[in-house]
Amino acid sequence: MDIPALLKPVLDVASENAERVDAEGIYPVEAVAALRDSGLLGLVLPREVGGLGAGPVQFTEVIGELAAACGSTAMIYLMHVSAAVTVAAAPPAALPDLLCALASGDALGTLAFSERGSRSHFWAPVSTATAAGDAVRIKADKSFVTSAGYADVYVVSCGSASGVAGEVDLYAVPAGTDGLQVAGHFVGLGLRGNASAPMSVVVEIPASQRIGDVAGGFAMMMQTVLPWFNLGNAAVSIGLAASAHAAALTHVGGTRLEHLGESLAQLPTIRGQIARTGIALAAQRAYLRLAADSVTTPDDNTMTHVLGIKASANDAALAITESAMRVCGGAAFSKQLPIERAFRDARAGAVMAPTADVLYDFYGKAVTGMPLF
Repeated sequence: MDIPALLKPVLDVASENAERVDAEGIYPVEAVAALRDSGLLGLVLPREVGGLGAGPVQFTEVIGELAAACGSTAMIYLMHVSAAVTVAAAPPAALPDLLCALASGDALGTLAFSERGSRSHFWAPVSTATAAGDAVRIKADKSFVTSAGYADVYVVSCGSASGVAGEVDLYAVPAGTDGLQVAGHFVGLGLRGNASAPMSVVVEIPASQRIGDVAGGFAMMMQTVLPWFNLGNAAVSIGLAASAHAAALTHVGGTRLEHLGESLAQLPTIRGQIARTGIALAAQRAYLRLAADSVTTPDDNTMTHVLGIKASANDAALAITESAMRVCGGAAFSKQLPIERAFRDARAGAVMAPTADVLYDFYGKAVTGMPLF
């Protein structure tokens, strides 16, 4: 399995279109088409369903390179993988071909978790599900759904049809289902091409489209979705930071102060900034590898690594991209360099559920022996 060879044409397309995707705020249709053709949509899915059978380490490496090329494309890919591993954990009986379609590229998946009522507390939907014989009626107002209107299947969370307060069900809802519609447009500071729009979900679907057991959604969110999403989101942050750092290195090494006859890199203040960001980037990469290895082979520290890596990488990306902006000055501010795009894209991670602040709180609870919820 030559993952770099599969990834290269995707990176080429994503890089070529990244600036236009950002400037116009349009969905990266060319890069997503390349992803579908590459086989990478099935990267972490089992070989028996047509996937590549890769693990968390390979996943973080792929998504980090995607983020360095185009942050929006990386987020779309992350949401697809998060949806795919959820379906793989408990394939819905009513959609027997779904997992194979997610692996082959015939179906692009995404998560529809966050809601207006509970905001970034995605694990606590205020939406409702009501049993109706062999069907279930779902009513939900989703606030941020990546690939809204572009995905082929949505993994939708809602209050459990069991009627037990606080419990959650998950359902696979195919695009085109009556009552599933995009309810707005996404206009963001960064990640402007990921179509993270609100959606209205007022559907009646077979109960057999449920993923997992009745009232089993919360456990699946914590045990399946959270590890993959947090690893991938951290990789996006690190990929964005790496792209900014690389661009800054190129700029300060090649830009000269003619009146001094030296490059920007010959200024001690510039070198100090570059050194600090390089060290921070190396530390985050090492932490991400540690967290990915821990998810691959779970141990007593896996949960704290899962909680800590997203928050740590999110905040590091904020600092690294800001430093790159300062080092490159007007050239970065005026959009002569791609650093400004990475700077804006990196702002999304810390406020994306589960937010960095929530994760720090959870981490503190975990290491002091307190229950998370």
